[in-house]
Amino acid sequence: MSKVQLIIRDLGNHLIDKLEEASTICILTSFIMNSGVHFLKEGLKRAAENGADIKICTGDYLYITQPDALDEMLSIDSRIKTRIWKSNGVSFHPKAYMFQSSEHDFLFVGSSNLSKSALNHGVEWNLSVSDEQEVFDEAQSEFLKLFYAEQTVPLNKETLEEYRVNFNKYQQKYPNLTQKLTELEELDLMLPSNKEIPDQPEIIIEPPVQYGEIQPRFAQIEALEELNNTLEEQYNKALVVMATGLGKTYLAAFFSENFKKILFIAHREEILNQAKDSFTKIMPEKRYGIYNGKAKETHADAIFASIYTLSMKAHLEQFQPDEFDLIIVDEFHHAAADSYKRAIDYFQPKFLLGITATPERNDNKDVYAICDGNVAFRLDFLEAIQRRWLSPFNYFGVYDDTDYSQITWLGNRYDEEELLRAQLRDELAQKILSTWEQKKQTRKIGFCSSIKQANFLSNYFNGKGYRTVSLHSQQKGVGRKEAISQLSKGEMDIIFTVDLFNEGVDIPAVDTLLFVRPTESLTVFTQQIGRGLRLHPGKEACVIIDLIGNYRNADVKLSLFDTQPQDGKIRNIHPSVPDFCEIDLDVNVINLLEEMGRKRQPWREKLFNDYMDLKRELGRRPTYLELHLKGASDSPHYKQEFKSYIGFLNWANELSEDEIDVLSRGGNWLIEAERTGMTKSYKMVVLLAMLDRGKWHWYKPITPRETAPFFHQFFMEKEHRKRIDFSDKGARKFWEYDEKGVSKLIANIPMTKWSGSSKELISF
Repeated sequence: MSKVQLIIRDLGNHLIDKLEEASTICILTSFIMNSGVHFLKEGLKRAAENGADIKICTGDYLYITQPDALDEMLSIDSRIKTRIWKSNGVSFHPKAYMFQSSEHDFLFVGSSNLSKSALNHGVEWNLSVSDEQEVFDEAQSEFLKLFYAEQTVPLNKETLEEYRVNFNKYQQKYPNLTQKLTELEELDLMLPSNKEIPDQPEIIIEPPVQYGEIQPRFAQIEALEELNNTLEEQYNKALVVMATGLGKTYLAAFFSENFKKILFIAHREEILNQAKDSFTKIMPEKRYGIYNGKAKETHADAIFASIYTLSMKAHLEQFQPDEFDLIIVDEFHHAAADSYKRAIDYFQPKFLLGITATPERNDNKDVYAICDGNVAFRLDFLEAIQRRWLSPFNYFGVYDDTDYSQITWLGNRYDEEELLRAQLRDELAQKILSTWEQKKQTRKIGFCSSIKQANFLSNYFNGKGYRTVSLHSQQKGVGRKEAISQLSKGEMDIIFTVDLFNEGVDIPAVDTLLFVRPTESLTVFTQQIGRGLRLHPGKEACVIIDLIGNYRNADVKLSLFDTQPQDGKIRNIHPSVPDFCEIDLDVNVINLLEEMGRKRQPWREKLFNDYMDLKRELGRRPTYLELHLKGASDSPHYKQEFKSYIGFLNWANELSEDEIDVLSRGGNWLIEAERTGMTKSYKMVVLLAMLDRGKWHWYKPITPRETAPFFHQFFMEKEHRKRIDFSDKGARKFWEYDEKGVSKLIANIPMTKWSGSSKELISF
């Protein structure tokens, strides 16, 4: 039976009682103080030792959270996962504690932050809600969205040190405020803010059109054939990359006919319901269920699950690891996130299928590795346009004279307040309006960087006699469905929006896109471009109007339209676009892009910043493999610029004195190992056999016959490498031999080839 209780004192002891028995613990607190960590420390430690799934989210708002408290939190148990919400000055004041056991659910919500005063003897009001399943599930679901949001960073030694530096700077800037906070420690400060809460992207789905019996069409036919070939070749993982508008969800449904029990994972509730409807049309005989914060339908042939819900251990363990024959991960470019990792690592399906239109995540983590590099089918929007499956485009690059170099960069976005001061100018709005009037067609969407900018431009356009609306997550006026309907009918001139139409939306009639925001993420930019490329009667081409200034990624964004992209950091100013497409750039835009391309130091700065972002995430110096898989810059760029990864580390002052000494003596060998071609893996397997002998013996001479057993075992265990490396007839001929034959293969290919190309670093 559910129960609601008012707690006006001593909340801490209630929490300690629940820590003892909980298997899942979620704590959301606007700040953390030393006293609060000490108060709960033993309880949290015992809970972690008991195997509880513990997640804690706090914030940096006004730098009230004490660095020493975060340090103490890190020391309790490495299994406790803590993340910090980067507020960027926006109020962050939630206080909630959630405990889940096999018998009960408890939710505490109120005024108490994580400090001893708030938990023990202060004047605080909190409500305890127990065994109210729907409320608890909703609270937990919302917590997970905050916990895994892009505004959060994991707490580790690197991010703690960064926070400590910023904390000290804030103390120096506001000594009176921070002194009072230090003296009182427990004070909960709530200052008014005129900033809006960061909007959460939402998805609008147009009512589906009934087509009768649905059959594979266009790219789906080829992709389905390649997936079936992948099954025959005995792969158990694959990635399909298909441009927006080509029917990825229906493709997944057609492929699912090969399997009995299916799990479909997505990060948005709307996508789950849309996918369920699509699968039902293809396989009406199956039973379908939803598993998310509100519904827990486990008895079904196909389950459509929220990744946020599955990221919790308690929900994940509702299923057996091998329960599903097929797991489909939608919008797979998110799959490198921590929220996905637990689910992907837990399940052991017969087949894992990733589907996406944009395989590079916002931070460029290598999602290909999750599918063992097996891309079964790829068709991006440029090739789809060539095949007439998507609409052509006419792109206009319009010069933006805003000096973005004077706006503070916060790691993944510009400072909102400074950006708004630059954007909310009548002269800029007038330039946007006049350009739009010259280039526009009939149905338009304008992409803005903030709610305030969307409201400002909508009001400005309305003042000039146009019918516009600003659509965003805080919209209280016109209904979204109504606005989209008016746009489709031509009754609305333009919709200004903020990340509302990134994923899952389908408005085929849109024929004009207006970008009045800096391109901070190439993934988001690609998604938004896709909003205008769907085929529609009467649409000959999509017009793209894009303001280009000296913001980050301005010099690389045009590469997205290039059918013959340059490999490396030099980009074409005038890319080779598909047939029937055009790119028209202002002269000032051309001059700007050429100037940005000439500046080499910012390129090195970008490589360094991307490296530091990854170092902060990991809490330590990344290995070269981690840089390759998770870094925002492509790993070959470090090699191009610094000859080797260790060369970059030396330039960045990231090496110890001992490592610098090793570099001075063996730098040429490290460069050789790093630059070795990897079309086949033979050379690296020989090196691996040498390293396998230990650090005191690895460099000693080795013969082909000594290498043969390790060589043979490696390829026997690495089935996918064997298929690649022994694909030619000559290799297969050698492979049929015994140890003598394998030795001959090693002598003929890796050892002879390597010694001949290594500038005498290697001899055979």
